[in-house]
Amino acid sequence: MPSPGDARRAAAALLLAAAAFGPAAAEEGGVVSIGGAITEIAYALGAGDRLIARDSTSVWPEAALELPDVGYLRRLSAEPILAMRPGLILLEADAGPPAAIDQLRAAGADIATIPDEPTPAGVVDKVAAVAAALGLEEEGRALAARLEREFAAIRARAAAVEDPPRVLFLLSIGQGAPMAAGQDTSADSIIALAGAANAVAEFDGYKPLSMEAAAGAAPDVLLVTERTLDRLGGRGALLARPEVAATRAGREGRLVVMDGLLLLGFGPRAPEAARLLADGIRSAAAPAAER
Repeated sequence: MPSPGDARRAAAALLLAAAAFGPAAAEEGGVVSIGGAITEIAYALGAGDRLIARDSTSVWPEAALELPDVGYLRRLSAEPILAMRPGLILLEADAGPPAAIDQLRAAGADIATIPDEPTPAGVVDKVAAVAAALGLEEEGRALAARLEREFAAIRARAAAVEDPPRVLFLLSIGQGAPMAAGQDTSADSIIALAGAANAVAEFDGYKPLSMEAAAGAAPDVLLVTERTLDRLGGRGALLARPEVAATRAGREGRLVVMDGLLLLGFGPRAPEAARLLADGIRSAAAPAAER
């Protein structure tokens, strides 16, 4: 087990490596935001001008794209983050790998870990945590109150839906069959908020979709992100896949496509995402003559 002296020497070496990695921020002491929803919240709180860097999942608002990119949320390296000389790192709870987070802590970085639960209550908690870390509690309470009102309206709309349509969310993470979203996923949560039912109830998380499983799910509507549609070759290529064509929704082209961060991010735009998804599902599920 490394001694305290070894840990200090490792942290010092890491700081030197970070300094050599790239140019430091023009003004030290700013905020590095790791997590797309966290970055959205910072801007919604009026703290966008305090951000000096972001991760690659932070693609909204457009102003965030002007910030240096320090890497992907779950494949971070400590050096580019420390090179920004941040005063604070806002870090999504499932960011990683753990070794990189340990290196940041060993280097003395001030880290605020933000919870990430894909539910309306989770969004409100996330806002409160970001606001507290930024010293903007009053702004956080105002944003949380607005979101709670919007979520209440969304839940009332969902509760009024009779015979909720079955929605199958597909995610492409590379070659092979797309993954289907089961229970306890962000996709499952946003589908419920939109007044629909997840067509997959047999498992939690994501699993590869077989023809048999797709047919058994009997979805009324297929749901994918823009990124997944691109990865699978576009609308025609997706609908032509055997596992998709095995469903009536696939054969009839009942497909909803949305921006991934908006749909699954569960940030301050989550009520908007639920409304847009509900409208998209209703339109896609309508008889062909009504579309």
